[in-house]
Amino acid sequence: MKLCFSGNDYKYEIEGVMKLFIPATLFDIVYGDDIPQNGDYAFVRVKELDKHALLYVLCRFKGKTAHKVCSAQHDDDREILLSRLLFKVMSKLTGNVPKWGIITGIRPVKQVNRYLGRNMSDNEIYEAMQNEYLCSKEKCGIALKTARSQKKILDELKPDSFSLYVSIPFCPTRCSYCSFVSQSIEQCLGQIPEYLDNLCREIEYTGHLVSRLGLVLDTVYFGGGTPTTLEAQQLERLMKTIAQSFDLSHLREYTIEAGRPDTITPEKLEMIKQNGCTRISINPQTLSDNVLKKIGRDHTAQQFFNAFEIARQVGFDSINNDIIAGLPTDTAESFANTVDELIHLGAENITVHTLSIKRAARLNRDREKGLLENPADKMVSYATKRLLESGYVPYYLYRQKNMLENLENIGWSKPGKESLYNVYIMEEVQTILAVGAGGSTKLVDTKKKRLERVFNYKFPLEYNKHFGLMLEKKKEIEEFYAQKE
Repeated sequence: MKLCFSGNDYKYEIEGVMKLFIPATLFDIVYGDDIPQNGDYAFVRVKELDKHALLYVLCRFKGKTAHKVCSAQHDDDREILLSRLLFKVMSKLTGNVPKWGIITGIRPVKQVNRYLGRNMSDNEIYEAMQNEYLCSKEKCGIALKTARSQKKILDELKPDSFSLYVSIPFCPTRCSYCSFVSQSIEQCLGQIPEYLDNLCREIEYTGHLVSRLGLVLDTVYFGGGTPTTLEAQQLERLMKTIAQSFDLSHLREYTIEAGRPDTITPEKLEMIKQNGCTRISINPQTLSDNVLKKIGRDHTAQQFFNAFEIARQVGFDSINNDIIAGLPTDTAESFANTVDELIHLGAENITVHTLSIKRAARLNRDREKGLLENPADKMVSYATKRLLESGYVPYYLYRQKNMLENLENIGWSKPGKESLYNVYIMEEVQTILAVGAGGSTKLVDTKKKRLERVFNYKFPLEYNKHFGLMLEKKKEIEEFYAQKE
């Protein structure tokens, strides 16, 4: 499909809106005044006149055409106006009206926080979200609830605090929907010893760095990959290195993703509990064995239940479970059963993801085979209703490109059990120092409204090969804090 721009170059905004209707697509970008004579296209034009501008959108999709036009004053936000026009045209042509409207960014709660900062009432926020962004009342409501859940956490955030992210980019097998930097354990066994040696060195180096900078460690988060793919003694080595390298006296949260139930043993959970972990994630994604098999997860629903029981026996009182709406062959009924079972178990956190079809994921090849027609919207709506009824509150929310039905991922929590780290990283309010392959350090200066990133090498092989050069990049952290002073 062609995206044609005349008198403007709002490529990023227009492409984002188009992907709400046609996800996971590469568009042919064209500049000029000529309207295509054949094929599908979106023609977006801005014509400057003496006292105003004329904004025009014409689209052809699957043999049907529609258009919208409006005028704009010189100080109007033309990207917003064109996005609204395009949204309305594509809604008419496709019959699809995405509930988040023209909000294409990954953090829609930021819009609500902006309105709250102006002391706007709930009704005023609803009206602004609907008028400015064409956002549905339903999604505005969940964003507002999320913003209010976060307020206490954000108000208690201390200056000069930071979180530590530890990347373990290994999994037992690769799930079909996954596009993360992770490798199956069978493919990279030979890299792991050197990787762990270097990771411990990077942890120690980072510990010296934050000591010089006077930063205070607030939370630790082991992600990946699946950290519990490692053996118990390997995890213990990492945790002890952290304890020896950082002052943990102010630590408020310590999370380890034990995502795959088939990697969990009593020995591992007892060890990580004894070494300071306060919160774990055990992620079934679904409790349907048929769906688990379809997406390439080599475990059963019963293994998840067994792992959850082990975690309780070991003494974990903060457990998160991830599930995904829209997995291939899943149904609204089996997804509802998954939600109900997790609520019955009493997990402190339940994170409801919507399937996002990434080009890097194997599942993207199945789009043409009709495997992704599950009613994701119905699934997410059911989860929202049941979780609210059961006393859970939404506390962080984000969106990804190419999500089914243009939906979202929501972290739900029992009151008081919200994950600090998840709020901090989503709202970009605290520095996150990342160690390990694929780690992305996020440096935040809220006073000066600065945000910078420092990227580690992406894959374990690169990380090991260029480890010395990677440590050199950490000078950027010191430079950032020197400018902060």
